[in-house]
Amino acid sequence: MRRKTQLFLFLFLLPVLLNAQIYDPTTGQKLDGVTNPISTAVPFLSLSPDARSGGMGDVGVATSVDLNSQHYNAAKYPFMEDQFGFSLTYSPWLINLVPDMSLAYLTGAYKFKDDRSALAFSLLYFSMGSVTFTDAQGNGATTFKPNEFAIDLSYSRKLIDVLSIAVTGRFIYSNLTLGQFVEGIDTKAGLAGAADIGLYYNQNFDLGKHYKGGTLSAGLSITNIGNKMSYVKGVSFDEDAEKNFLPATLRLGVGFNWHIDDYNSVGFYAEAYKLLVPTPPIRGIDSATGEEKIVAGKNDRVNVMKGLFQSFGDAPDGAKEEMREIQWSLAAEYWWRNIVAIRAGYFHESKYKGYRQYFTLGVGLRYRMVGLDFSYLIPTSTISGSNPLKNTLRVGISFNFNKAQQAANKQKKPAERVQ
Repeated sequence: MRRKTQLFLFLFLLPVLLNAQIYDPTTGQKLDGVTNPISTAVPFLSLSPDARSGGMGDVGVATSVDLNSQHYNAAKYPFMEDQFGFSLTYSPWLINLVPDMSLAYLTGAYKFKDDRSALAFSLLYFSMGSVTFTDAQGNGATTFKPNEFAIDLSYSRKLIDVLSIAVTGRFIYSNLTLGQFVEGIDTKAGLAGAADIGLYYNQNFDLGKHYKGGTLSAGLSITNIGNKMSYVKGVSFDEDAEKNFLPATLRLGVGFNWHIDDYNSVGFYAEAYKLLVPTPPIRGIDSATGEEKIVAGKNDRVNVMKGLFQSFGDAPDGAKEEMREIQWSLAAEYWWRNIVAIRAGYFHESKYKGYRQYFTLGVGLRYRMVGLDFSYLIPTSTISGSNPLKNTLRVGISFNFNKAQQAANKQKKPAERVQ
């Protein structure tokens, strides 16, 4: 229990710890070999929650539509082939550190009969397992299970036959401390509201008489634009220094799915991501006044909209550091007869900005209306000789329903029914 408590306190105080490590408080000089990552509240919103994308390097903004598109780009839903469906994914999280942390994701989508618009919902739930808070003498005081969740609702519509748009509303709840005093701080549950917007392009092409064809896709989404979150009681609405940004993210991606013949297809995808959150500046002490000052970079204690635009040019180390803040992924997905899928991908994040670098593998199975997906993560970066993401496994099940096809099947003879 003690190890888990220490881990929990580290996660809760992470923004303070990260900001405190990037400068010398006396000279204000940047410390050699120390990274400058961007920290946010509710980082679970940035995790890839589904098994398909989890097997493809966490790509998702420009891939073909599936029931889990809500997390990456809800604008894909009008391109669904089925009328409605739902999906559930479960992943044990950081199992090398603690045994009972987990991430669960439930989604559902419905495409309207006009074949141009869709409605979708999702629930993302993150459990940190059992945590014991101790008093000043180290005695056990309270044991409970910290949890966070986000509930989404989206509406998407085709603007033209090959281009769609979506808007998503999100409610976020984060209860990390059960109102306990943590390091002398009177805490509370965090609440926030956020919104996403997405665009999706999907165009089929004829590749000549020897091939069935291909589909070019592209996607753009801006997610988690919402109010800053605080876990401290008594913080006023405008006290930006005492609140944390949500993980607002810009995603851009492209892909091409080559339909080789009636039985085989393969897709290739590339995506880039950037947090729309201010970079922590380098702070030091003014020798004349003894007060804190910014030595390099810009003030990150700003409101949400200013922080969003400022995030494109506020890194203390200039353009080089701005480029390091871009994460990217590459992925491939092979389908045989739309029954069996084999997936692979790679995710890269700079070692100065979090150092998440890993390969992923995945498989998918489809039979009639039921789908199963599995993914496995293979880290290539190490932290103190290991990697907390090692052995990450995601398992998902989905159900797709097509009322029109089912009705047509009922009218046919058994031998004529679609299998």
